[in-house]
Amino acid sequence: MANAASGMAVNDDCKLKFLELKAKRTHRFIVYKIDEKLKQVIVEKVGEPALTYEDFAASLPENECRYAIYDFDFVTEENCQKSKIFFIAWSPDTARVRSKMLYASSKDRFRRELDGIQVELQATDPTEMGLDVIRGRAN
Repeated sequence: MANAASGMAVNDDCKLKFLELKAKRTHRFIVYKIDEKLKQVIVEKVGEPALTYEDFAASLPENECRYAIYDFDFVTEENCQKSKIFFIAWSPDTARVRSKMLYASSKDRFRRELDGIQVELQATDPTEMGLDVIRGRAN
């Protein structure tokens, strides 16, 4: 179950919450963190469907890495309501080097566990995952 490079397992709850977001749309976003003691990726926070992108961005710690899923609703130029599931690898410049390496080495394996991600973003500061960036990548 674990990745040989990083040794991180993926808690079943991670996939369960992702499937709920994808299929039932019961969550707006999910924030995941690596629990170094447990050596696995766990769910840290789940956002209600009514929460905004600002609520999501505010739930990411300023100085620590996280993985996050955001379900972005938007209207196309043809006036169609659509949604895209974003995977965001949050790795702020101010995070510890060890933490950045751990998240970077575990990312691909973790992402593969979540089937249905449409857009992937790597962000080292809030401007790299601003709402304008999300909108631009969604179209």
